[in-house]
Amino acid sequence: MRAAHATAVQVIRRRRSPAAPRPTLGTTLTSAPRELALRAATLADADAIHRLIAEHVAEGRLLPRSREEIALRASRFLVSIQDGCIVACADLAPLSRCVAEVRSLVVSDEVRSHGVGRRLVDELARLASAAGFETLCAFTHAAGYFVHIGFSIVPHVWLPEKIEADCRSCAHFRTCGQYAVMLPLVRTRHACVPLTSLHG
Repeated sequence: MRAAHATAVQVIRRRRSPAAPRPTLGTTLTSAPRELALRAATLADADAIHRLIAEHVAEGRLLPRSREEIALRASRFLVSIQDGCIVACADLAPLSRCVAEVRSLVVSDEVRSHGVGRRLVDELARLASAAGFETLCAFTHAAGYFVHIGFSIVPHVWLPEKIEADCRSCAHFRTCGQYAVMLPLVRTRHACVPLTSLHG
């Protein structure tokens, strides 16, 4: 199985909390017991992101990613920071010029049920829209979580970009048990994130 096919997402089931303003990068989150900051990842975060993902692979809902791949794609990740440590992460991976995917969405046990996962996904959706993508998708065992935040369950064949890019070469092709979910994006009038910052 190629490391590039580490696309499953680790999420939690929780009651919907009251609507909160969508954060921008660098915004301080106050819904958790201690201060959480949401920001873009850097190359220096690669080791911590790799450890966070590796710690949750054993739960069976997340596929592994190599440290080398994470370092190469570090600029695509968002991270949540608490007390100087990365406690949550998510990757915005382009599948085509129109479709982007939420990958490696992981929230540490200590900050679950505080809306961290949703805020990461909301920010990925904003960034994807600003970059010109039309659809945000994910492949997940926890489809209900994504439906709860606005995604729809769709047939896998509705996302041929994903099948061709990753699924056909995966050892779990047709047997992974994941659901495909997708969210149409509203294009922002003034896109401020160049496509080249996400592609490549």
